[in-house]
Amino acid sequence: MDKSKRVAMRVMGLSYSQIQTGAYALILSEINGPVKLPIIIGAPEAQSVALKMEGVIPPRPLTHDLFVSFAHGFGVTLKEVFINRFEDGLFSSELTFSDGEREIVLEARTSDAIAIAMRTKSPIYTTREILEETGFVMENDPTVGDTADGTSNDTETVEPDEDMTPQSPSSHPKIENYAIEELEKMLADLINKEEYEEAAKISAIIKRKKSDK
Repeated sequence: MDKSKRVAMRVMGLSYSQIQTGAYALILSEINGPVKLPIIIGAPEAQSVALKMEGVIPPRPLTHDLFVSFAHGFGVTLKEVFINRFEDGLFSSELTFSDGEREIVLEARTSDAIAIAMRTKSPIYTTREILEETGFVMENDPTVGDTADGTSNDTETVEPDEDMTPQSPSSHPKIENYAIEELEKMLADLINKEEYEEAAKISAIIKRKKSDK
Protein backbone atom coordinates (compact mmCIF):
# COMPACT_ATOMS: atom_id res chain seq x y z
CA MET A 1 0.00 0.00 0.00
CA ASP A 2 1.17 3.54 -0.79
CA LYS A 3 2.30 4.90 2.59
CA SER A 4 1.21 8.41 1.61
CA LYS A 5 -2.40 7.19 1.65
CA ARG A 6 -2.29 5.88 5.19
CA VAL A 7 -3.91 7.79 8.05
CA ALA A 8 -1.92 8.71 11.17
CA MET A 9 -3.68 8.03 14.48
CA ARG A 10 -3.08 8.77 18.15
CA VAL A 11 -4.45 7.29 21.37
CA MET A 12 -7.30 9.41 22.69
CA GLY A 13 -8.54 7.45 25.71
CA LEU A 14 -10.45 4.53 27.17
CA SER A 15 -14.07 3.98 27.98
CA TYR A 16 -16.07 1.06 29.27
CA SER A 17 -17.52 -0.97 26.43
CA GLN A 18 -21.29 -0.80 26.13
CA ILE A 19 -21.21 -3.76 23.76
CA GLN A 20 -19.20 -6.41 25.58
CA THR A 21 -19.27 -7.00 29.33
CA GLY A 22 -15.85 -6.85 30.97
CA ALA A 23 -14.27 -5.19 27.96
CA TYR A 24 -13.15 -1.65 27.18
CA ALA A 25 -13.17 0.55 24.11
CA LEU A 26 -9.78 1.96 23.19
CA ILE A 27 -10.41 5.17 21.25
CA LEU A 28 -7.95 6.25 18.58
CA SER A 29 -8.22 9.68 17.00
CA GLU A 30 -7.27 10.70 13.49
CA ILE A 31 -4.44 13.24 13.54
CA ASN A 32 -5.53 16.43 11.76
CA GLY A 33 -8.99 14.98 11.27
CA PRO A 34 -12.31 14.39 13.05
CA VAL A 35 -12.65 10.60 12.84
CA LYS A 36 -12.39 8.40 15.94
CA LEU A 37 -11.74 4.67 15.81
CA PRO A 38 -13.10 2.47 18.66
CA ILE A 39 -11.32 -0.82 19.29
CA ILE A 40 -12.73 -3.31 21.81
CA ILE A 41 -9.98 -4.70 24.07
CA GLY A 42 -9.87 -6.89 27.16
CA ALA A 43 -9.29 -5.79 30.73
CA PRO A 44 -5.57 -6.75 30.91
CA GLU A 45 -4.78 -4.79 27.75
CA ALA A 46 -6.89 -1.85 28.96
CA GLN A 47 -4.95 -1.89 32.23
CA SER A 48 -1.66 -1.77 30.33
CA VAL A 49 -2.85 1.15 28.20
CA ALA A 50 -4.30 3.04 31.17
CA LEU A 51 -1.10 2.71 33.21
CA LYS A 52 0.94 4.20 30.39
CA MET A 53 -1.58 7.00 29.78
CA GLU A 54 -1.56 7.97 33.44
CA GLY A 55 2.19 7.59 33.90
CA VAL A 56 1.88 4.91 36.57
CA ILE A 57 5.09 2.85 36.89
CA PRO A 58 4.46 -0.63 38.33
CA PRO A 59 7.11 -2.07 40.70
CA ARG A 60 7.53 -5.02 38.33
CA PRO A 61 7.29 -4.77 34.52
CA LEU A 62 4.10 -5.86 32.82
CA THR A 63 4.22 -8.03 29.69
CA HIS A 64 4.35 -5.09 27.27
CA ASP A 65 7.07 -3.38 29.34
CA LEU A 66 9.10 -6.59 29.33
CA PHE A 67 8.73 -6.96 25.57
CA VAL A 68 9.98 -3.42 24.97
CA SER A 69 12.93 -3.88 27.34
CA PHE A 70 13.83 -7.16 25.61
CA ALA A 71 13.71 -5.55 22.16
CA HIS A 72 15.80 -2.57 23.26
CA GLY A 73 18.31 -4.90 24.90
CA PHE A 74 19.00 -6.45 21.51
CA GLY A 75 19.01 -3.16 19.62
CA VAL A 76 15.63 -3.65 17.99
CA THR A 77 13.25 -0.71 17.59
CA LEU A 78 9.59 -0.54 16.63
CA LYS A 79 9.29 1.73 13.61
CA GLU A 80 5.50 1.76 13.29
CA VAL A 81 2.18 0.05 13.89
CA PHE A 82 -0.18 -0.38 10.97
CA ILE A 83 -3.82 -1.34 11.61
CA ASN A 84 -4.30 -2.96 8.23
CA ARG A 85 -7.43 -5.13 8.38
CA PHE A 86 -10.91 -5.27 9.84
CA GLU A 87 -12.63 -8.62 9.31
CA ASP A 88 -15.46 -10.33 11.18
CA GLY A 89 -15.46 -7.56 13.78
CA LEU A 90 -11.75 -7.90 14.58
CA PHE A 91 -8.88 -5.54 13.86
CA SER A 92 -5.48 -6.86 12.77
CA SER A 93 -2.19 -5.02 12.88
CA GLU A 94 1.36 -5.23 11.63
CA LEU A 95 4.42 -4.13 13.60
CA THR A 96 7.53 -3.14 11.70
CA PHE A 97 10.75 -3.73 13.64
CA SER A 98 14.29 -2.78 12.67
CA ASP A 99 17.75 -3.57 14.03
CA GLY A 100 19.40 -0.94 11.84
CA GLU A 101 20.23 -3.37 9.07
CA ARG A 102 17.01 -5.19 8.30
CA GLU A 103 13.29 -4.81 8.89
CA ILE A 104 10.87 -7.49 10.03
CA VAL A 105 7.08 -7.19 9.90
CA LEU A 106 5.11 -9.19 12.48
CA GLU A 107 1.36 -9.60 12.91
CA ALA A 108 -0.17 -8.86 16.29
CA ARG A 109 -3.40 -8.19 18.09
CA THR A 110 -4.15 -4.51 17.74
CA SER A 111 -4.46 -4.07 21.51
CA ASP A 112 -0.93 -5.43 22.02
CA ALA A 113 0.44 -3.43 19.10
CA ILE A 114 -0.89 -0.16 20.48
CA ALA A 115 0.26 -0.88 24.04
CA ILE A 116 3.78 -1.46 22.70
CA ALA A 117 3.64 1.60 20.43
CA MET A 118 2.71 3.78 23.40
CA ARG A 119 5.80 2.61 25.26
CA THR A 120 8.13 3.20 22.33
CA LYS A 121 6.42 6.40 21.11
CA SER A 122 6.06 4.83 17.69
CA PRO A 123 3.59 6.11 15.08
CA ILE A 124 0.26 4.36 14.51
CA TYR A 125 -1.41 4.23 11.12
CA THR A 126 -4.54 2.78 9.55
CA THR A 127 -6.35 3.00 6.22
CA ARG A 128 -9.06 5.41 5.12
CA GLU A 129 -11.21 2.39 4.25
CA ILE A 130 -11.09 1.12 7.84
CA LEU A 131 -11.98 4.56 9.20
CA GLU A 132 -14.92 4.83 6.82
CA GLU A 133 -16.18 1.40 7.82
CA THR A 134 -15.72 1.54 11.60
CA GLY A 135 -15.00 5.15 12.60
CA PHE A 136 -17.28 7.86 13.96
CA VAL A 137 -17.21 11.64 14.33
CA MET A 138 -17.88 13.42 17.62
CA GLU A 139 -19.85 16.65 17.57
CA ASN A 140 -18.00 19.73 18.88
CA ASP A 141 -14.77 17.74 18.93
CA PRO A 142 -12.00 19.86 20.56
CA THR A 143 -9.27 17.73 18.98
CA VAL A 144 -10.15 18.64 15.39
CA GLY A 145 -7.35 20.73 13.89
CA ASP A 146 -4.45 19.01 15.65
CA THR A 147 -1.15 20.37 14.40
CA ALA A 148 0.77 17.11 14.90
CA ASP A 149 2.55 16.04 11.74
CA GLY A 150 1.59 12.40 12.13
CA THR A 151 5.16 11.15 12.38
CA SER A 152 4.99 10.34 16.08
CA ASN A 153 2.49 9.19 18.64
CA ASP A 154 3.55 10.75 21.93
CA THR A 155 0.54 9.88 24.02
CA GLU A 156 2.10 11.36 27.16
CA THR A 157 1.35 14.83 25.81
CA VAL A 158 -2.24 13.97 24.91
CA GLU A 159 -4.89 14.41 27.55
CA PRO A 160 -7.83 12.02 27.04
CA ASP A 161 -11.33 13.43 27.30
CA GLU A 162 -12.70 13.13 30.83
CA ASP A 163 -15.51 10.79 29.76
CA MET A 164 -12.97 8.53 28.05
CA THR A 165 -10.90 7.84 31.18
CA PRO A 166 -11.72 5.01 33.60
CA GLN A 167 -14.36 6.10 36.06
CA SER A 168 -13.79 6.46 39.77
CA PRO A 169 -13.89 3.20 41.73
CA SER A 170 -17.51 2.41 42.54
CA SER A 171 -16.52 1.41 46.06
CA HIS A 172 -15.41 5.01 46.76
CA PRO A 173 -18.25 7.30 45.59
CA LYS A 174 -16.63 10.29 47.36
CA ILE A 175 -13.11 9.52 46.19
CA GLU A 176 -12.72 12.77 44.24
CA ASN A 177 -13.25 14.72 47.47
CA TYR A 178 -10.08 13.26 48.97
CA ALA A 179 -7.04 15.53 49.32
CA ILE A 180 -4.27 15.03 46.79
CA GLU A 181 -1.92 13.85 49.54
CA GLU A 182 -4.39 11.14 50.58
CA LEU A 183 -4.89 10.07 46.98
CA GLU A 184 -1.13 9.81 46.43
CA LYS A 185 -0.80 7.56 49.49
CA MET A 186 -3.65 5.43 48.17
CA LEU A 187 -1.97 5.27 44.76
CA ALA A 188 1.33 4.10 46.25
CA ASP A 189 -0.47 1.42 48.27
CA LEU A 190 -2.34 0.14 45.19
CA ILE A 191 0.88 -0.04 43.17
CA ASN A 192 2.59 -2.01 45.94
CA LYS A 193 -0.35 -4.43 45.93
CA GLU A 194 -0.12 -4.60 42.11
CA GLU A 195 -3.75 -3.49 41.79
CA TYR A 196 -2.91 -1.57 38.64
CA GLU A 197 -6.40 -0.99 37.27
CA GLU A 198 -7.49 0.81 40.44
CA ALA A 199 -4.13 2.61 40.53
CA ALA A 200 -4.76 4.00 37.05
CA LYS A 201 -8.14 5.33 38.14
CA ILE A 202 -6.68 7.05 41.21
CA SER A 203 -3.85 8.49 39.09
CA ALA A 204 -6.40 9.97 36.68
CA ILE A 205 -8.22 11.67 39.58
CA ILE A 206 -4.94 13.09 40.94
CA LYS A 207 -4.06 14.47 37.52
CA ARG A 208 -7.46 16.13 37.14
CA LYS A 209 -7.31 17.67 40.61
CA LYS A 210 -3.83 19.07 39.99
CA SER A 211 -4.86 20.52 36.63
CA ASP A 212 -7.86 22.23 38.26
CA LYS A 213 -5.63 24.14 40.69
